[in-house]
Amino acid sequence: MKRTRNFYVGVTILAVIGVLAVAQFMLQPVAEAQGGNQAGIYQVDAAWPKPLPNNWILGSTVGLAVDSRDHIWIVHRGKATIDPKFGSQMAYAPAPARGGRAGAAPAPAPARGRGDAALGEEVATGAKPISDICCTEAPPVLEFDPEGNLVHHWGGPGAGYEWMPSMHGVTVDGKDNVWFAGNGGNTVLKFSRDGKFLLQIGKNGASKGNTDTANLSNPAEVSVDDAANEIYVADGYGNRRVIIYDATTGAYKRMWGAYGKPPVDPAAGELQPYDPSKPLSQHWRTVHCASLANDGLVYVCDRVNDRIQVFRKDGTFVKETQIAKRTLGDGVTFDIAFSKDPQQRLMYVADGANHRVWQLLREPMTVLNHIGSGGRYPGQFYATHNVSLDSKGNIYTVETYTGARLQKFTYKGLGAVPTPEGNHNSGN
Repeated sequence: MKRTRNFYVGVTILAVIGVLAVAQFMLQPVAEAQGGNQAGIYQVDAAWPKPLPNNWILGSTVGLAVDSRDHIWIVHRGKATIDPKFGSQMAYAPAPARGGRAGAAPAPAPARGRGDAALGEEVATGAKPISDICCTEAPPVLEFDPEGNLVHHWGGPGAGYEWMPSMHGVTVDGKDNVWFAGNGGNTVLKFSRDGKFLLQIGKNGASKGNTDTANLSNPAEVSVDDAANEIYVADGYGNRRVIIYDATTGAYKRMWGAYGKPPVDPAAGELQPYDPSKPLSQHWRTVHCASLANDGLVYVCDRVNDRIQVFRKDGTFVKETQIAKRTLGDGVTFDIAFSKDPQQRLMYVADGANHRVWQLLREPMTVLNHIGSGGRYPGQFYATHNVSLDSKGNIYTVETYTGARLQKFTYKGLGAVPTPEGNHNSGN
């Protein structure tokens, strides 16, 4: 009996030790997360957003913003960037260009057909089309609620303003006004959230270069400083500068180029193709974003140079870094967003060349890890163009070229990551 009792006592002790060991194993990641480097953990929501109505599809999706109600806004480039293999199945009646709440009856469209010429031939000969119509382009501006429902759509040419021939950026300010920039035109436009035109900055075809304060040259994106009532324009496809205007009147305020120097038009032959083995250029190549942090710092995407430069609001240069600097072609730094804690400890960089979102410590701009990889499945990317966060810390992304989609990554809290080595800031 004593031997049996001793056996059970031994088993009990071993069981307790085992439980403690498991508990210690389970608590270890928590301890590391509390005391070590922390990064956001995200899970793709493959069912978000919900399907678009009216058989609408997106072209290259190149603008993304989150408003004060956590509604998601996107812009896309429409039929010109939709896969031409859809050509024989696209509906050729135009999608409604302006106004319209989601769920409204779509504009009349042919029920079947293969394009204008084919439709005419079918009327004359009685020939039948090869298939039902697949789809048609969605309106250029789409608004989704947090559940992924399309709740509003509008956009396109109208009286009193010059709509951009090629869409690029969308931004929603603190008053829920909606700003657009277009790298196929020379304007920045401001509308109410319902599509009422409010302000145009610049004239199409009027730019005189980097010293012209009245006009823009293929601007990429706008950021809004609500407290100062100013907008920061990444005027970066034709020009190479950040330029600031009054958000109400459009009056010019100030501008700067790389390293805070006055913007200039580089001399012929001065701006050579990016070469990671050579010193960094004294000029920006493609100014793709100018993102404002809560502490007043301005983060500028110098896309083709794989570079981020940081400034004070007056244009004083603070510092710079590169990410995956051996990346050629389109470059790395497409867009920048910040985490929702008051200090904005983390920053996120959309990387269209490497098809991912980098997650960095904002100070000292050190890479922690990345979200996603190249591919077509949910959670993967093709040409990541923009990144934004809602108030809950969920991440949203859009993809350009034939990526042509919007994705959501649900925030699952913070987790421990290895000590950053900085390798992605200096290499690939």
